[in-house]
Amino acid sequence: MGLITTLETAALVEVEEGTKILSPNIIVTSMDKLINWGRRSSLWPMTFGLACCAIEMMATYASHNDLDRMGIIPRGSPRQSDFMFIAGTVTKKMSQIVRRVYDQMPEPRYVISVGSCADSGGIFNTYSTVQGCDSFLPVDVYIPGCPPRPEAFIDGIIKLQEKIKAEQFHWSRWR
Repeated sequence: MGLITTLETAALVEVEEGTKILSPNIIVTSMDKLINWGRRSSLWPMTFGLACCAIEMMATYASHNDLDRMGIIPRGSPRQSDFMFIAGTVTKKMSQIVRRVYDQMPEPRYVISVGSCADSGGIFNTYSTVQGCDSFLPVDVYIPGCPPRPEAFIDGIIKLQEKIKAEQFHWSRWR
């Protein structure tokens, strides 16, 4: 009576394309999807604030927006960071330092350009201002605004997470 239990028929339930769940705790998916899920769920940014956009970046890290719930923890070391925020006006002298910090980050690494000044030089079309940080770094996501609101920061992070989700075989050393 109590010793005999009935076995329910186990069925695969497809939750999204390529990912199936077998009740109760078995997930069938590809290695790409599993690794990309782990990478996009624990992004650690290297914060590089150069001007007024850095104030909005700090507001995004505050408790009202709570990036911790998205697995985003700011790091002070480039060797532990997954992506870099370039927030503010980049001068030609500072671009060499930004590039050095970017080169110290481990692969795969990403860049989010924040604000009009980092995106295109902003209103500062002078001899000392870089007209867009994409001239010395590969930029993955652009966040427009002067300065952009914290909601725009979160939207940019979500765009980066979508890009990481779509990658295939980027995590391997044979890529």
